[in-house]
Amino acid sequence: ITSAVAFDILPLKLHPFSQSTPTGLDCVGWRQCISSPVIADGPLDKTALTDDVGSEEDLYEDFRSSNHRYGHPGGGGEQLAINELISDGSVVYAEALWDHVTMDDQELGFKAGDVIEVMDATNKEWWWGRILDSEGWFPASFVRLRVNQDEPMEDYPLKVEGGKEDDSISGTRRFGMGQTTKDQMRTNVINEIISTERDYIKHLKDICEGYIKQCRKRADMFTEEQLKTIFGNIEDIYRCQKKFVKALEKKFNKDHPHLSEVGSCFLEYQTEFQIYSEYCNNHPNACMELSRLTKVNKYVYFFEACRLLQKMIDISLDGFLLTPVQKICKYPLQLAELLKYTNPQHRDFKDVEAALNAMKNVARLINERKRRLENIDKIAQWQSSIEDWEGEDVLVRSSELIYSGELTKISHPQAKSQQRMFFLFDHQLVCCKKDLLRRDILYYKSRINMDDMEIVDVEDGKDKDFNLSVKNAFKLHCQDTEEVHLFCAKKPEQKQRWLKAFENERRQVQLDQETGFSITEVQKKQAMLNASKQHHTGKPKAVTRPYYDFLMRQKHPTLPTTLPQQQVFMLAEPKRKPSNFWQNISRLTPFRK
Repeated sequence: ITSAVAFDILPLKLHPFSQSTPTGLDCVGWRQCISSPVIADGPLDKTALTDDVGSEEDLYEDFRSSNHRYGHPGGGGEQLAINELISDGSVVYAEALWDHVTMDDQELGFKAGDVIEVMDATNKEWWWGRILDSEGWFPASFVRLRVNQDEPMEDYPLKVEGGKEDDSISGTRRFGMGQTTKDQMRTNVINEIISTERDYIKHLKDICEGYIKQCRKRADMFTEEQLKTIFGNIEDIYRCQKKFVKALEKKFNKDHPHLSEVGSCFLEYQTEFQIYSEYCNNHPNACMELSRLTKVNKYVYFFEACRLLQKMIDISLDGFLLTPVQKICKYPLQLAELLKYTNPQHRDFKDVEAALNAMKNVARLINERKRRLENIDKIAQWQSSIEDWEGEDVLVRSSELIYSGELTKISHPQAKSQQRMFFLFDHQLVCCKKDLLRRDILYYKSRINMDDMEIVDVEDGKDKDFNLSVKNAFKLHCQDTEEVHLFCAKKPEQKQRWLKAFENERRQVQLDQETGFSITEVQKKQAMLNASKQHHTGKPKAVTRPYYDFLMRQKHPTLPTTLPQQQVFMLAEPKRKPSNFWQNISRLTPFRK
């Protein structure tokens, strides 16, 4: 969803449950139509999977010693195919999905959207490429091959003297290709959307039938709470995607794919796609739970047995569980490419344009919800640092700190003024007092319910309610109880920032109501429990990396359907001259984005 920086990614050793996996999960060149066998319903055969530690290991060894081959029959098929094209004299282009920032002169830096000529793909993790006059290594998982390799290179405008593009050449390049060529390009994108969607449905089915179904039969190994943590709401996603792919199939014109009108499908399901937010928010918890379970061999062999029985490719469970996160990120990329090859006169143009914006908003909403959930830990930590706290926890009603600062509060009936620190959250304003000696210590004093308050801008001069001369002032007024609070800022610009903050608070509350954003009781309790533990131990809590960095370390775009698909890429150093550059960079935290 967000571009990644190479400093953040390359030097880091990947967590065993943070590996990359493709969006479509068929093996390279392996398109079988036979249905995948599953463990039969009903009680488990005790000879196959028993409660004894090591029984799953026996089953696993049986599969390994047999003639079953469920891995990648094609091996490095993708790289071979790409290199065959290159050796035949074809020019292969890839489009950058993420920024690749580098200070190594052996590497090729680029920005998202740049077009790279791939010159060597023999190493599956690192490719050699060229942009204009620059050549170098770049991570293969940062790019996707162009669906339409024959597309004119609009990204490299020809220059003439004076630095301006030659209009005649540009016009020929942009408009010279016939309608048939553009139709073929649109056909390629439509076929990719349909193909990857079918692969994705198969993948979701394999998870639900190959893993979840078998785990539920082992109540001695998994509780329902554990399964909810590991798999999240992936079954809801599976049901949603089955309906979505049926809608796509109805709109797919098999005889003339370029005439397909698929934009309306994305518009119809944009609200349903918001269920991915819950899954993405839970994904780090799933990784942690899997990491804990797989320290026990019994679970390792059980998960592997499930994978083999379902005839799934050789990727660990955490890799399979990453694909829904990748899928929701990929829709805007596919729609942007589809719009690029859709003529404005096409009946699907307006729907595709609207669908692109809709799916960008879905991705933005997921990112925002993830950020909000990460904020609740910080809010809980903040509350635990406040002395003499009274009443309910902040998280009972709030999940976002909008603004904070120092104000003078004037209260009835004596019109006594007090310097206080105020923290504006959604739904409430918390008032604290600084310690006289240690100004970093805060004491809880009171709070105001913002849902009942009206903001009143007060002009400089004498205020009638308080019979005082005021400057840079505003009021909070409750119409139901006639309760009035008068506040004064030190400077006019501070007052304006507070007035803007109150507007933002109301806007945030309204947006949460419209989108249905909420925090579960379990999440609130867990955040407060973590903050309480930290407060008692006095140890600072490790700050987690932003979730988009985590995602970027896993991203693997699907290769176009014109080539053998779905080879798992992992970020690793290419075989080249040894260098201590990345080892040194990895220790320099200020470089992290």
